[in-house]
Amino acid sequence: MIAVTLATVLVDLGRGLREGLFMFWETLWALVLGFMLSGAVQAFVSKDQMRRRLGGHGPASVARASGYGMVSSSCSYAASAMTKSLITKGADFTSAMVFMFASTNLVVELGVVMVVLMGWQFMAAEFIGGPIMIALLALVGGTVFSAGLVATARRRAQSQSGAAHEQVTHDDAVHDHDARGHAPTCAEHAQDESSLDTSVPVSSPRTLAGWSDAAGYALADATMLRKELAIGYVVAGLLAVLVPHGFWSALFVSGHGFWSSLENAFVGPLIASISWVCSIGNVPLAAALWSGGISFGGVIAFIFADLISMPLLIIYRKFYGTRVMVRMLLVFYAVMAVAGLLTEGVFTVLHLTPARTVFAVRTAHFSWDYTTFLDLAFLIVALCAWRLARSRARLGGGVGYAIDPVCSMQVRTADAPATSHYGGTAYYFCSDRCRERFDGDPERFVAKGARPDSPAEGVVDPVCGMSVDPASAAAHRTYQGTDYWFCAPGCAERFDGDPERFVMPGARFEPMAPQPATLTLAPPTRRTAIDPVCGMSVDPASAAAHRTYQGTDYWFCAPGCAERFDGEHPPGG
Repeated sequence: MIAVTLATVLVDLGRGLREGLFMFWETLWALVLGFMLSGAVQAFVSKDQMRRRLGGHGPASVARASGYGMVSSSCSYAASAMTKSLITKGADFTSAMVFMFASTNLVVELGVVMVVLMGWQFMAAEFIGGPIMIALLALVGGTVFSAGLVATARRRAQSQSGAAHEQVTHDDAVHDHDARGHAPTCAEHAQDESSLDTSVPVSSPRTLAGWSDAAGYALADATMLRKELAIGYVVAGLLAVLVPHGFWSALFVSGHGFWSSLENAFVGPLIASISWVCSIGNVPLAAALWSGGISFGGVIAFIFADLISMPLLIIYRKFYGTRVMVRMLLVFYAVMAVAGLLTEGVFTVLHLTPARTVFAVRTAHFSWDYTTFLDLAFLIVALCAWRLARSRARLGGGVGYAIDPVCSMQVRTADAPATSHYGGTAYYFCSDRCRERFDGDPERFVAKGARPDSPAEGVVDPVCGMSVDPASAAAHRTYQGTDYWFCAPGCAERFDGDPERFVMPGARFEPMAPQPATLTLAPPTRRTAIDPVCGMSVDPASAAAHRTYQGTDYWFCAPGCAERFDGEHPPGG
């Protein structure tokens, strides 16, 4: 009996996994298309002004927040991190929440997969119900999130960065040497903050380098979401096969008109909140719920509710405190359910509500149909994108970008939500969550070599000898057909002045002889010193490292310069 029961369970599990696999095959081409379109939008559309333009929650600010969200990554964790960054920089709390809603519910890859797996009506509902949900949030947000509550939440969010953020800011300032030949003053740094739209160029769609950046985004997003997608397809396949129809009939009330729609619209977000799947991984689950009997509005509310899954609620509590997290949960839950209900009403009035389709094991077989040919064609597209991403350094792309070593998401170094330093190297993260995992065990993630667009060991700055990741290098030069990457603009400028000195055999990486750390006044009341390794100007007050050698003090622009100095001039030498 036990053997028979075990065999039955294994057969059912096999059927569920097969159903999930063929569901994935059915939507593979749509996933590739969606990720490629999303990568192009993220690479070619500038978002540098968003921090300065979300100062209120009026119609214009809400519209801008929605637009910025639509061109961002669909990852819920990355969206929550960027939202926190906006809030700490002074953006209006409600507009920042609108940005987060749009970045997870009005993105192209979500709609493409919904068309293939569920039908065009669901994609249309995404772009009709999304603005409804955002409008509801904008209407109630200013009242529910009072000024005092928002001020407390903002202070807590700012404290999350704390001293670590300040140290990163100082380190970045030391490295941000400009053409004036000295580290930026506080006023200059503030000026750079206020002109982000010109300081960080956007990738160009007219060059292979630009398309390699777009491919990098697509590859990174797919890598980042692979676990979410796998869980979503597996769970959806198992639900379709193992859960009896009677369970869905009891869970989703039907046959009572408006009251059935109301109950379903509020049950949908409840299921989303207790699940641990978010972002695009919700779509296969939504298909399973739709075939199980949930109403059209209920399934739309479920898809919208990826921002109230349990892991994200824990993050909100950490960022903003328990009181704010509870209000966010209640407000988000209400607007998601009501938006789903109103969307169903719109489709009912227009007679566009789709006929219910049951995804059954009928799809779990292979055949040479149009889907198979589309999948094969887009697999070739995916291979080309992978090749572009791997070759981006050779093509001149990747400047200003880095790969999160924890989740493999691509981020721009200029506006990365979180940064950490380890072993003299800066690492950039899509969220505080990834940074905390990295800080807990950096060796684990450094050993991964999770930077698909650069050599596993990186390259070496020919001026100061520091290890540099081409994806996040501060500058790049090509000399006599060879590419060189630099840790800071100052190193690139020294290279430009006399490249032969640094590329001649035996001359590269030669450190400067230690010079007394001459202090000069430039500008008034501001002292500067010269890094004896790379020759860059350094402010002793914010220098990355300091050494005393034979009674003389030396300051360094980066830990790597100090380490090279130690190697050439050991203590007591």
